[in-house]
Amino acid sequence: MKPRYERPGVPSGTTFTCFTRRERCFDFAWHFHREYELTLISAGSGTRYVGTTVERYLPGDLVLLGPDLPHTYASEPSDQPSEAAVTQFRHDFLGAGFFELPQFGAVRDLLGGAARGLYFSDVAPELQADIAGLPHLTPAVQTTRLLDVLHRLAADTTATPVTGAGYAAAPSTAVRDRIDVVVRYLQKAHTEPVLLDEVAALVHMSPTSFSRFFRRAIGCTLTDYVNQLRVETACRLLTTTSLPVTEVAARSGYRNLANFNRRFRELKAMRPTHYRAALTR
Repeated sequence: MKPRYERPGVPSGTTFTCFTRRERCFDFAWHFHREYELTLISAGSGTRYVGTTVERYLPGDLVLLGPDLPHTYASEPSDQPSEAAVTQFRHDFLGAGFFELPQFGAVRDLLGGAARGLYFSDVAPELQADIAGLPHLTPAVQTTRLLDVLHRLAADTTATPVTGAGYAAAPSTAVRDRIDVVVRYLQKAHTEPVLLDEVAALVHMSPTSFSRFFRRAIGCTLTDYVNQLRVETACRLLTTTSLPVTEVAARSGYRNLANFNRRFRELKAMRPTHYRAALTR
């Protein structure tokens, strides 16, 4: 299956859409669209997949994604529903050339940075409330509020790119199709041994050709991507269970504890035990 191309509907009386997404859980649904997307998680936790990057999300998670950037959110099992405030808009939703006006230079730069996705790590409660409230406003107020939100986000110095420097949106449907087959497979299989030959065979390529293809299309090696998946699985287990670290490592796909500790420190800059202590105290 390929990442689903979405064409979000736009309600009458406006030029963009925003809504509250409330579901029992967010299922893995790899997709992309031509719109920018601003997503604020208001309830639930799970894993956020954007391009080459795999990260855990919690309530308060705020991300701005650029057009054609494949992504999805997958919830962790919970008795509580998952909820997010989502706003989707095209670059010209306020008219062609609007963001070329000199007074909107900072917003123009913000939207340019969204090509790799932008994560905002320290969002003021007032701004979170304004974003969460967007779906409940009339179209005119909604529009001015969104412009204000973008202006405030443009001044946020905590914004960091979500995807790696080597990542760019897949240039063709054929590339997207192949990458999607692999990403969906790894999302389910990463806790088991992942063999290059088997993954390459999924998209009918030789292992050598596939390695070059994956790195060129995604911006990291297959091993690096699998380690991201495994470490994020470990993060979830460390914060939601009391399993010993050795068991967390095994359930995350690591058969060697020393390798698990090394990979975890590379990606999280701390030991698994320190991560658990910091996130559960």
